[in-house]
Amino acid sequence: MAALQFNLAYQSKTGASRAGTITTDHGEIQTPIFMPVGTIGSVKAVTQQQLKNDIHAQIILGNTYHLYLRPGTEVMEAAGGLHRFMGWDRPILTDSGGYQVFSLASNRKIKPEGVLFQSHIDGSKHLFSPEKVMDIQRSIGADIIMAFDECPPYPSEYEYVQKSMDLTHLWLDKCFNRLAETPDLYGHTQNLFPIVQGGTYADLRKASCEYISSKNAVGNAIGGLSVGESEQELYDFTQLCCENLPVNKPRYLMGVGTPWNILEAIDLGVDMFDCVMPTRNGRNGMVFTSQGVINIKNKQWASDFSPLDPGIPNEMSQYYTKAYMRHLFMADEILGLQLASIQNLSFYLWLVGQAREHIIAGDYTSWKKTMVAQISKRL
Repeated sequence: MAALQFNLAYQSKTGASRAGTITTDHGEIQTPIFMPVGTIGSVKAVTQQQLKNDIHAQIILGNTYHLYLRPGTEVMEAAGGLHRFMGWDRPILTDSGGYQVFSLASNRKIKPEGVLFQSHIDGSKHLFSPEKVMDIQRSIGADIIMAFDECPPYPSEYEYVQKSMDLTHLWLDKCFNRLAETPDLYGHTQNLFPIVQGGTYADLRKASCEYISSKNAVGNAIGGLSVGESEQELYDFTQLCCENLPVNKPRYLMGVGTPWNILEAIDLGVDMFDCVMPTRNGRNGMVFTSQGVINIKNKQWASDFSPLDPGIPNEMSQYYTKAYMRHLFMADEILGLQLASIQNLSFYLWLVGQAREHIIAGDYTSWKKTMVAQISKRL
C-alpha cells in the first residue's frame, strides 16, 4: 500500500494548464481527467466493461450518502469493498455526501456535530458526522475519499458563507483525526482530499485555500461552484483557487461541467473533473460531439445517415447514425439512452485526452479557443 502520488510532468508556458500522472494502488490516472459519475456504484445505463473498453474511463465516482442507504456498509464490507462489489479494478473516488447537504436541503438539518438527513427512500433519519462519513468511506473502500463539507447555496449572504466555511474547516479536522484512528480496509490506501469552500467571496475563498493547503493533503478539491453562479464567476473563482492551492498536488473541480467549462478550467490549472451532465443529458437526447451539440430528437436528424460522431476514435460513435439514434429516442427504446450515454462519456474522455496532448505539445491555449467555439455550437 502506498499513498497517492502526483507527478506533474508538463506545465504550460502560456497559461496554467498542466499534465501529470496520479498513481493509486488501483492504477494510474493521466491528467487532466474526467471521472464518470457512478452514484450508487453504477454509471447509469453503462456497463463496467463499456467504461473500460469503449469509454476508456480511468477512474469513476461513487457517493457516500447514496451507497450508505443502498446497499449499505454491511453489504459492501461483506463483498470486500465497492471495487469487488461492482467489478471495477481501477481507481474509485467517493464524494462525502457534502453535496447532498446542498441538494437535499429540504430533507436535512445542519448541526455543529454533523447533518441530520431524512432518507429520500423511506423517511428514516440518519446523522452524518465527519467521523461517520469517514467510517462509511472506509467501508466503501475508495482510493480517493472526500472530506465532509457544507456546500452553501448560491446566492448566500457573506455571514452565512463564512459560518459555513468555518464549519467545513472544523469538520475537516475531525475527518483527518478519524482517518488517523482507523485502518485502511481491503489492502489498499485511501487518500483524503479536503474541499475548498467560501462561495463567491474572494477573501473567504483565499482563506479556505490557505487552511486546506496547511493540511498538506495529497490532493485538494474546489467545491461550492457550478451551483447557480454565472459562468464568469465559475472561471474567476476557479482561477483564484488554483492560484492559492499547492502546485504539486492535483486539483479537483467538483461537479463541473459542460465540455467548454472543462477546457476553460484546464487552462486555469485544474486536473480533475466530474459531472452527471454527459449521462443525464444523454438520457434526455442531448448528444455532445466533436462537431457540436445535437438534440437528437429534432426532426432534422430523421434522415441523416452520417455517423453520430466521426471525429472521435470510438467504434460506436462511427457505427451508429444520427437517424438511427433519433429513431431509438422517438420509439422510447432503452438502447437509445445507453448509446447516448456512451457517446457523451466517450467524447468527454476523448476531449480531456486531446487536452493532455496539446498541453504536452505546448499549444493548449490556442487549441482550446478553437475547440471551445467548435464543440459549443448547437447543430
